[in-house]
Amino acid sequence: MAATKAPPLKIVEPTYSVSEAAIRLNLRKEGEVNRNGGASKKGEKWLRDGVNLLGWPHYRLAGELRFSESDLAEIQELNRNKPETRGRRRQSNRRPAAHRAKTAA
Repeated sequence: MAATKAPPLKIVEPTYSVSEAAIRLNLRKEGEVNRNGGASKKGEKWLRDGVNLLGWPHYRLAGELRFSESDLAEIQELNRNKPETRGRRRQSNRRPAAHRAKTAA
């Protein structure tokens, strides 16, 4: 009888809460406070909206939103600025000066 292979060992990645993930992605600094003196929530809404509206990778453990290292790396890659679209000139709605001169005459 042939020997059966054991299934590959799965490694559990550490996970981070929304607040910790915002710090890991450098959306805010650890210990940062808001104007009222309370703990800052900067970046947390952006992460929650990305999960709920855009389907970003995440885990829900015990009803809590959690992110692994690979999830954070994928979110960072999804939001990377594309060099060909950055710094593009805006389209103007104004008509050329020659056209305005003809209509004014």
